[in-house]
Amino acid sequence: MEVDFLFQIGDNIVYPMHGVGIIKSIEEKEISGKKQEYYVINMLISNMQVMIPAGKILSSSIRPITDIMALKHIIHIFLDGKSDRALPWKERFKVNTEKIKTGKMLESAEVVRDLKRMKKENALNTSEKKMFDNAHEFLISELRLIKGITEKQIKIFS
Repeated sequence: MEVDFLFQIGDNIVYPMHGVGIIKSIEEKEISGKKQEYYVINMLISNMQVMIPAGKILSSSIRPITDIMALKHIIHIFLDGKSDRALPWKERFKVNTEKIKTGKMLESAEVVRDLKRMKKENALNTSEKKMFDNAHEFLISELRLIKGITEKQIKIFS
């Protein structure tokens, strides 16, 4: 049986809650008596290697790196979008966690934008500071891999 692969060796990807990575290989492994094809991914930030069954790649929300055209829309939302400051911090933390879990760059950029605005007012607690630092690191690491991006565009998010 031939498997159709969504990603190829060498592709840059985003794995929600883990950041960016590179598809190192696609290997057949036997685990618990069952042979499957696995994507072997080197995660760039954590310097860790993960294996994901090819059949579970869609449900894992792994996606390709955002392209420069989508980034222009994301920059607009980042700069001009409204922040919802009315939520109590626990509810805001839950909403932001859900946004990050989607793996979508726009959602992560909104989290970074909103927490960055609050950070300027010294309104972040320890959990939100950690969330901001992680989301910001993931966002910047993806930005650096987008073909055609400029340093000026990256600095918008810093």
